[in-house]
Amino acid sequence: MPVPPEQTTKQQREARRAEKVAALKQKQARDKRMRTFGFIGGGVVVLAVIGLVIAVIAVNSVPKVDPDSISIEGLKTYSDLPANHVDTAVDYQALYDTNPPAGGNHAPVWLNCGIYTEAVPNENAVHDLEHGAVWVTYDPAKVTGGDLTDLQNKMKSTYMVLSPFEGLPTPVVASAWGNQVQLDGVDDPRLSEFVTKFWKAASAPEPGAPCTGGIDGPGKIA
Repeated sequence: MPVPPEQTTKQQREARRAEKVAALKQKQARDKRMRTFGFIGGGVVVLAVIGLVIAVIAVNSVPKVDPDSISIEGLKTYSDLPANHVDTAVDYQALYDTNPPAGGNHAPVWLNCGIYTEAVPNENAVHDLEHGAVWVTYDPAKVTGGDLTDLQNKMKSTYMVLSPFEGLPTPVVASAWGNQVQLDGVDDPRLSEFVTKFWKAASAPEPGAPCTGGIDGPGKIA
């Protein structure tokens, strides 16, 4: 028996309505998933920001070490060192009893701070000390290979000079203006203490004066 035309039309309307309802439900489900992913992603960002803030607070909450409070065993201090510019060589060991020099008269032009694999002119390196740099010297017969690499890696990128120096009393010696410490080796903890205490220290005659724009010594690699 044939289906009445009006019944067929009704069924068609119901089918179209069912399709629209299904499509609407799919859209609602998709939107819900997107909101969930957005919430999770936003939560991850928020947590990352919170973690960063906590890290910054933690770092800033650590009190900075007062250089004046650092006591270094074996530190030698030399007061009232002259700081005149001279054009002649200076016998620092005879005049000031320092080997290597820890201050005194020096060349008019400073040595560019950095890492050297050859001995540098004393008179130019001392000018760096006047500007607040730290000069680390090592005995090339005792500090080689991996130890030398480790020592090079300990150097700051500026206001430090590293160079070999024959005839040192110990494997490594760290010098700043008017101050010096003889170290047992590259792992001696007093090296970092010395750098913290005297790097760009206000006790230097001209702290903050340039450590670049002078002259390079032989063997400069960094």
